[in-house]
Amino acid sequence: MRVPCVCTSCGRSHGWLGSLKDRLEPDLSNMDKFLEKLGPLNGQGREPPGLPRDPVGMRQQLQEELEEVRERLEPYMAEVHERVGWNLEGLRRQLQPYTVELMEQVALRVQELQEQLRVVGEGTKAQLLGGVEEARSLLQELQNRVAHHTGRVKALFHPYAERLVTGIGHHVQELHRSVAPHAAASPARLSRCVQVLSRKLTLKAKALHTRIQQNLDQLREELSAFAGAGADGAEEEAQPDPQVLSQEVRQRLQAFRHDTFLQIAAFTRAIDQETKQIQQQLAPPPPGHSAFAPEFLQGDGGKARSELQARLDDLWEDINYSLRDHSPGHLGEP
Repeated sequence: MRVPCVCTSCGRSHGWLGSLKDRLEPDLSNMDKFLEKLGPLNGQGREPPGLPRDPVGMRQQLQEELEEVRERLEPYMAEVHERVGWNLEGLRRQLQPYTVELMEQVALRVQELQEQLRVVGEGTKAQLLGGVEEARSLLQELQNRVAHHTGRVKALFHPYAERLVTGIGHHVQELHRSVAPHAAASPARLSRCVQVLSRKLTLKAKALHTRIQQNLDQLREELSAFAGAGADGAEEEAQPDPQVLSQEVRQRLQAFRHDTFLQIAAFTRAIDQETKQIQQQLAPPPPGHSAFAPEFLQGDGGKARSELQARLDDLWEDINYSLRDHSPGHLGEP
């Protein structure tokens, strides 16, 4: 793994990081003391003297401690945060065609089903009005068409689901390679984060496919039930209205389209959320950034403290890894 280039010139980057190490080493003891103060936040150890008990005072003291190291860390962390974010944005762009393709397929299949399940026409109208047997036969035939064509559409969506899952695996591995030169995390932690991201997105993609299949099952059941009710009415000599039948089919298809589009959009938002979360893990913003420290005044103070402790632990692990394993003589080596 390369230490991230933080300047436009690699030579300047290597010298800059070497000097960063020299500047940070005198402050390591101070950083250790700062992290020791945070120990009680997650319930470990006893509370050191002077740590304020009230949330406002605690937040103020932590902000003061963070300010002491911000100036040395901020340029490096800001650059890494931006570079990792740029690569994660690339992942989102690479996955976008898969979701766009799914939406296009949903719209296309709805249009096809609309044509295949048509019950409006002169011949259809004459058959519905021709008598009980003719109407019942037509509605039973509609039920058969509903079962056949929705089953065919379900099968057609399988390859798209497989492509999405395969694409996630491929592009997340590309992300791993592209982020490695920039992330300050150790190779082991980087690998863990990427594997978690791949697993989460894969599970969400499979869940999306399952929901699409369930939507089609629901569509089949609703249309079959409606056609069956019409057939029962025909036996009682109630004349089915072809316009009503056609409108019902159209409404059910549009409801399927709308619900499926919402689910695909939710999957896209989940990609955004997961990639933003991994950016926080691999390249958190500088300590002075508003997104670094969680809000202590929220209702769940324990969760905020735990999140801050985890971020600081990751930050210290990354700094320690860089200072320990990347001396100026090895900055250019993988």
